[in-house]
Amino acid sequence: MAQPLMPHATASWLVDNTALTFEQIADFCGLHILEVQAIADDTAATKLTGRDPIRAGELTQEEIEQGQSDPSYRLRMHKEPDKATRTKGPRYTPVSKRQDKPDGIAWIIRNHPEVSDGQISRLIGTTRTTIAAIRDRTHWNIANIQPKDPVTLGLCSQRELDGVVAKAAKAAGLEEAPQDTRLAGDREALIEELRRERDANARDAEAAHAAELSGEGGAGGSRGFVDPFRS
Repeated sequence: MAQPLMPHATASWLVDNTALTFEQIADFCGLHILEVQAIADDTAATKLTGRDPIRAGELTQEEIEQGQSDPSYRLRMHKEPDKATRTKGPRYTPVSKRQDKPDGIAWIIRNHPEVSDGQISRLIGTTRTTIAAIRDRTHWNIANIQPKDPVTLGLCSQRELDGVVAKAAKAAGLEEAPQDTRLAGDREALIEELRRERDANARDAEAAHAAELSGEGGAGGSRGFVDPFRS
C-alpha cells in the first residue's frame, strides 16, 4: 500500500488536526499504532513538525471527513508521492568515509595506471581536479596520503573495481587485466596445513588413548608384585 512521503510528520499533522483514530492514522501512514500513540503523547524521540497531506495532494478533506464519521473506514491515498530519483553525478559517499577517498585514489593510480581519471571519478565519487592533484602530487595533503585498497576502505565493491579495471585494460589494448592470485594460493596452502594439523592431532589422540589403556592394564597386572632387591 502506498504511504505518504513523510509518514511520521503526516501522522503528527493528522493527530493534531483531525478526529481520526490512531488505528486509521497508523494504517494510512504505514506506522505501528504505538508510534502514533507516542506522537500524540509527545513521547516520540524527536518533536515532529506536522506535514499537511491535503496540501501535498495525498489526501482530500472529503476523505478525512469520511474517515472521521466511520472509525472502521480506511483512508485511501489520493495521489501517491513522486518517487525520488537520483540524478547523474558522482556516487554518494558517507561523510565518515570521505577522508579515505585520497588514499583509495592513490592506490588505483599506483596499481592500475590504465584506469582513466573519469573512471576513477565515477568509481570513487570524486572530482577530476582532486585526482589530477594526487596524480601529479600537488594535493594539499599529499604528505599524509597513503595508497589503500578502495574496496577495503569501503569506497566501492570488489566487483565494481574489477569491472573498471577490466574495461580500462581492454581500452588500453592489454590482453588481460593483471590479477593477484596470491590470496588463492595462500588459501589452498592454509587448507592443506589445517588438514595436516587435524590428522596429526587425531593420531596423537589415538596414541594417547592407547597408551592410557596400556598403562591401566599394566597397573592392574603388577598388583602384589614384590621386588626381591628392595631392602
